[in-house]
Amino acid sequence: MLTLAAQLAKLSSVAWRSLRPFGSRNFILIWSSALVSNIGSWMQTVALGTLVTLRTHSVLWSALTMAAAFIPLGLFAPLGGVLADRMDRRRLLIVTTLGEAASAVVLTILVGTHHDPVSALMAVVFCGSSVGALGFPAYQSILPEIVAKEDLLAAVSLSSAQWNLGRVVGPAIAGVLLVSWSATGAFAINAVSFGAVVIALVMVELPHREVADDVKSVRERFMEGVIAARRHRACRNAIVLISVVALIGAPFISLVAAEAVEGLHRKAGGPAVLTTAQGIGAVIGAMVLAPLAHRIGHRRLLPLALGGFCVFLACYGAAPTLPLAALGIFLVGMAYIAILSGLNTVVQLHAPQAERGRILSIYMTCLGVIYPIGLVAEGAIGQIIGVRAVMVLAAVVLALVLLGLRLLSPTLFQELAGNDASNALDGAA
Repeated sequence: MLTLAAQLAKLSSVAWRSLRPFGSRNFILIWSSALVSNIGSWMQTVALGTLVTLRTHSVLWSALTMAAAFIPLGLFAPLGGVLADRMDRRRLLIVTTLGEAASAVVLTILVGTHHDPVSALMAVVFCGSSVGALGFPAYQSILPEIVAKEDLLAAVSLSSAQWNLGRVVGPAIAGVLLVSWSATGAFAINAVSFGAVVIALVMVELPHREVADDVKSVRERFMEGVIAARRHRACRNAIVLISVVALIGAPFISLVAAEAVEGLHRKAGGPAVLTTAQGIGAVIGAMVLAPLAHRIGHRRLLPLALGGFCVFLACYGAAPTLPLAALGIFLVGMAYIAILSGLNTVVQLHAPQAERGRILSIYMTCLGVIYPIGLVAEGAIGQIIGVRAVMVLAAVVLALVLLGLRLLSPTLFQELAGNDASNALDGAA
């Protein structure tokens, strides 16, 4: 049996393994600025979802509004991936961040002046997300350039943690604003928060990178990325799995407001409670992900996370009260972040540097296109059978599809580690 000193030393080693990317000044700049921006973004997401749901009392309209924020990821991420491989990534991110800020300003003006039909809100959100989709592959491609390869899983996990820490803080602030003021304040704060990202990008130091200088069209370069993604089995399998999860399981994220208002009969505070609970679960999950992967191996971690996600999602949907639903979505958040971070790390580790932006954009295209399809479909079904019932149904269907994939391809999860980097995946922490 380990002595107390040995146990403390082991815990200290685990904690350091998770936090090691913070030794990079560049990572701290990117991470902290993204946290500020994501707090604002989550404030806007919760405020918008609650505003639309309370106004329409429709699960379908709530799903459509949230889908408008994700569809651009699928439509424009391929172009963003090509741009990330051909342009200066820092400049691309600055321009797209300013575009997102402008969208939030327009949203603030529309709601503040009461010229805000749901259709107009959807259009503005779609435009802002379109600009953000162009820059997101560049952001993803920067991470491997500012941390060591063995710290990449920890860096991706910490990035997921800050995104979900924003999900903890943002909805809490949004809940206060919705009760004491209006959604306008949440949208205004989001607009200002993008300034932190611009400042950090000006200060960050990136290594020199040879930018592609050729006359190939966007389509030709994108198809090169498709061929590369198919060539690398690990990348291909990660894309298949994220597509399945996005279609069937992930819609729970944007149906939180409908779950709270229509399913559990709560008002403005309900969506904030559930979103915050999910964020807390995701933050905790992200923090333990790297040491857990180091301990049990990446190949074991992903199947466990996928199985746990199905079970927890069913429990969340079946929960009859807000406290039980908050506990359920807390566990869902832990499992879901393990899936996202794990599959994202697979792609980043195995995609060649010159093609990384395009392969990541294909990964995000599948997430961005398929997720809204599943969201709208489940929103329509939820309108008929109820939003709680559709969560349970989604969990059961996802479990069956994953089981089918495992039977059809017994080596699916082993191939995620690849042939040349299995040690890096199992030990990247």
